[in-house]
Amino acid sequence: MEEVGVVKEIIGPKAIVAVQRKSGCDSCPGGSVCKLAGNEAEIEVVNEAKAKAGDTVRVVFKPYTYLKGTAFVYGIPSIMLIIGAIVGKEYLSRFLPNMDPDIVSAIGGFGLFALSFLFMKVWMKRYEGKKEYMPVIEEIIDTRG
Repeated sequence: MEEVGVVKEIIGPKAIVAVQRKSGCDSCPGGSVCKLAGNEAEIEVVNEAKAKAGDTVRVVFKPYTYLKGTAFVYGIPSIMLIIGAIVGKEYLSRFLPNMDPDIVSAIGGFGLFALSFLFMKVWMKRYEGKKEYMPVIEEIIDTRG
């Protein structure tokens, strides 16, 4: 995935780049890298091209990182919802014989679904700010300095 944006600020080996906000921004797994502001998104990127503030640059999101993040954000909760529903219906309903098994299944499914978000929040902290998982300025398109 590629974006074209303008460098707003340089912070050591990283830069803040303003790009046009897209419809997919609301559900993007890169929440720790982006800050949404109006119709722009500010992305923290690795400044490999040595761009300066005001430069127009091409930012590249490494495909394997993007796909891994998307699978993580959508896949884990989906799997946990299914596992929780099965465990709730098959096992927890035995401990709660007075309750409808479908209700116990729903409680188990949504319970594990909610816990998966807590797990993901803790897990994502490990990768936040690591260069190998951040987008990169691949080229300077226009220099304004």
